[in-house]
Amino acid sequence: MPTEVQHRVIRSFVLRAGRLGTGQQKALEELGPRFVLTYQSEVLNLSAVFGREARHVLEIGFGMGQATAKIAWNNPETDYLGVEVHTPGVGALLKLVGEQGLSNLRIVQHDAVEVLRHMIPRAGLDGIHIFFPDPWHKKRHHKRRLIQPAFAELLASRLKPGGYLHLATDWQDYAEQMLAVLAANPHLCNSSEGFAPRPEYRPLTKFEQRGLRLGHGVWDLVFLRC
Repeated sequence: MPTEVQHRVIRSFVLRAGRLGTGQQKALEELGPRFVLTYQSEVLNLSAVFGREARHVLEIGFGMGQATAKIAWNNPETDYLGVEVHTPGVGALLKLVGEQGLSNLRIVQHDAVEVLRHMIPRAGLDGIHIFFPDPWHKKRHHKRRLIQPAFAELLASRLKPGGYLHLATDWQDYAEQMLAVLAANPHLCNSSEGFAPRPEYRPLTKFEQRGLRLGHGVWDLVFLRC
């Protein structure tokens, strides 16, 4: 069994101060106690968290949560756990949860590496989504990119056999790095020859639509746990 890396000095994110809107603050206060899980160094019973037996999908870095909420709305038979470090994003997603009456979504506001390592059971997930992670586009910052060999191994270890890992980015060199890292992992198998067509369940964001109109590329990768 592979040994997990227990220390991670370089983080892939920087905590930035962000202003909370009135609606976001209200959602945090009213819905946070129900939908936000406290980080803990204990493995979650995901079925107990959601109160039912269902497929479990983890999303890392959901931003302001529009895509996350839409996916959860369109797939009520699946339970989603979103991980995000920025409070405005957590508040924004909670606001959508309240507006749309979503019951199949929970949130952990913490570093995703620690959440994966300590809270997610081995072979416990049916899917993992990582959409548009920070590209850290300057070459000297590439070491901060989330998708690295050790992290790919951690992701693979939390997927059930046949579970999927779906990444998307609009930075070509990061897409190529992601492809190389995942292809080198012996526990992950590419579902396509190279990059994958965008699965229907991943909605186009406004930012992505604008980029496509300007001729910018978007690259999806879908790998399966072998």
